[in-house]
Amino acid sequence: MDVDTRLLRYFAAVAAEGNLTRAADGLFVSQPALTKQIKQLESQLGVRLFTRSRAGMTLTAAGQALADRTPAVLAGWDQALRETKAAASRAARVLRVGFISSAANEATQQIIAAFARRRPDWRVDMQQAAWSDPTAGLASGDTDAALLRLPFPGQDDMRIEVLLTEPRWVALPATHPLAARDQIPFHQLWDEPFVAAPAETGWWRDYWLATGERQGHPVRIGAVTDQPDTWLTAIANGDGIALAPESAARYYARPGITYRPVTGVSPSQVGVAWPPANDTNPVVQDFVRCCLDNKPHNTSRTNLTSSNSQTPALPITTRSLERHSIRHPPE
Repeated sequence: MDVDTRLLRYFAAVAAEGNLTRAADGLFVSQPALTKQIKQLESQLGVRLFTRSRAGMTLTAAGQALADRTPAVLAGWDQALRETKAAASRAARVLRVGFISSAANEATQQIIAAFARRRPDWRVDMQQAAWSDPTAGLASGDTDAALLRLPFPGQDDMRIEVLLTEPRWVALPATHPLAARDQIPFHQLWDEPFVAAPAETGWWRDYWLATGERQGHPVRIGAVTDQPDTWLTAIANGDGIALAPESAARYYARPGITYRPVTGVSPSQVGVAWPPANDTNPVVQDFVRCCLDNKPHNTSRTNLTSSNSQTPALPITTRSLERHSIRHPPE
């Protein structure tokens, strides 16, 4: 009997939560859809997996037996997928490098050029990830290494070398009352609506909302997006403001948007990250060495207000992993 791994993932979520509503929220599916998937799995197996009651979902004996085995089954399948994709990449002599937004800023081109000199028979495939995937493919095994903004969910399970540190600024509409300020204390932004990353990004989203630096002040969400273009559009339209790295004013300059320094928030870091399994991969380690050898120097030379200049393009081919639109939270 063949069972879709997606059904097993849904089952594992319900088993862990003991509640359909919470499991559905965590999976970002509707409760009726999740209920249908659980019933489909029970039908395929020919057993009842849960006893349903007002108190929640309780595993039956058969359900408990499956729950005990499911994590290992899913972990094994995920590992098999990672190894398969990695093997195909090695055979093609392609190093898959994920990145978020502007990667390692101006140092990115130098890193790629250094790797090309070190491994002339290899090609770097730069894969741009949406903000809904802060690991840029590392967690799923779709990339071998990544240039990421720190912190990101799951980073304790990865190897990381910090490449640069830069202040966090604020991006806001040029017509905003605070746009004329040379510098803005963060507490003056607490009551502003913010453009946020998707909720599933967890504390990566919280970091860019600076939830830990608000002294308990609640966050107002004006819009949700996972791509730079829609992020810029939301800000320009006045849906909200957003914290951003200082370099965003260079890489994401757009008429109608102003960037200003912010006091009272910690700086942002960029690092090269890779899974522990690639500690012994000589190609990945060569890429890490190129990153460390080409650490960027201080690049704090940003104009405060965007001009008509366009976002600089990397001299390498990039492909977006996914694209989504702006979502406005319910009133």
